[in-house]
Amino acid sequence: MSTDTARARALELADYLAPLGEITVSRFFGGAGLSINQLQFGFVIKGTLYLRVDDKSRPVFEKLGCEPFRYATKAKTVTVASYYQVPAAMEDDPEALLDWVSRLRRGTLA
Repeated sequence: MSTDTARARALELADYLAPLGEITVSRFFGGAGLSINQLQFGFVIKGTLYLRVDDKSRPVFEKLGCEPFRYATKAKTVTVASYYQVPAAMEDDPEALLDWVSRLRRGTLA
């Protein structure tokens, strides 16, 4: 997926999440970052939406079989444990995604 395609997907997701506030989409490595009030809460890379997690929300993502963001370098694979993919079915369900991100931002995702 190209950077332009990732940006288009991020803009679509920003529309879904607009009730949360003004969502900005910016370049983020090979994809597109999603921010509210200048705080990045997620990004789209290679067609996958990743959301920022904390110690409280990470187990919820893991229980649902979601994976952390990973990328390969020449020497190793790096795992970024602060961002997890959203459940696949949720990514295409605007209402469920809005609820999920809203609860995640409030710290009530459990």
